[in-house]
Amino acid sequence: MSTLDVARAELGLVVLYLNKAEARDKICRAIQYGSKYLSNGEPGTAQNVDKSTSLARKVFRLFKFVNDLHALISPTPPGTPLPLVLLGKSKNALLSTFLFLDQIVWLNRMGIYKEKERAELIGRISLYCWMGSSICSTLVEAAELGRLSLSMNKLEKDLKDLDKYKNEQYRSKLKKSNERSLALVKAAMDIMVAVGLLQMAPKKVNARVTGAFGFVSSLISCYQVLTNRCRLSVLSTPVMRVSS
Repeated sequence: MSTLDVARAELGLVVLYLNKAEARDKICRAIQYGSKYLSNGEPGTAQNVDKSTSLARKVFRLFKFVNDLHALISPTPPGTPLPLVLLGKSKNALLSTFLFLDQIVWLNRMGIYKEKERAELIGRISLYCWMGSSICSTLVEAAELGRLSLSMNKLEKDLKDLDKYKNEQYRSKLKKSNERSLALVKAAMDIMVAVGLLQMAPKKVNARVTGAFGFVSSLISCYQVLTNRCRLSVLSTPVMRVSS
């Protein structure tokens, strides 16, 4: 392939990535929390960027609660332990509630919904729902990592003296383990972000700490969306024969 073909393919991947509303939302989230870190809660340009980006993100999340509502009523993979099923469904229910209530907050900020005090209360309730969903995610990812670790140890014993990294099943499990480890870190960071936004520990989790955790969590989200996008594009792209 020529240099132009490579550049065209890379730009095509960027276009696919940016065409995804989820990707734009996560990029805006990184800008939002990066600005929160820089402002440290003080008035100025950085705080204005934080507030305006936060408002803009709510547009990307319109009707997004339907996604988790669908996941809530969808069947779970066979063989999943009941506690994990309950935690996963609780996560979907809480996240769907957060996204739904967040739209009421957006309507208030746009001046459509006039009850300011009630909107502020709804906003706090929605953040508690988000924190609850992040706690459920943390528990699910930790439990799934434990299950993966047990299955990988069993597979290692079965392979004995063979090179485990040449085994396709082991590599697949290792990849899943890395993905879940990253998801676990993100979920734990999101809990800290929620604590900061709710001002549950204002002396320890101030605006700068909240911004730092939120920024790193956003970068992880951007990476997760990118890897998912790449995987889908590879699966949907027909195999081409390249001549030498």
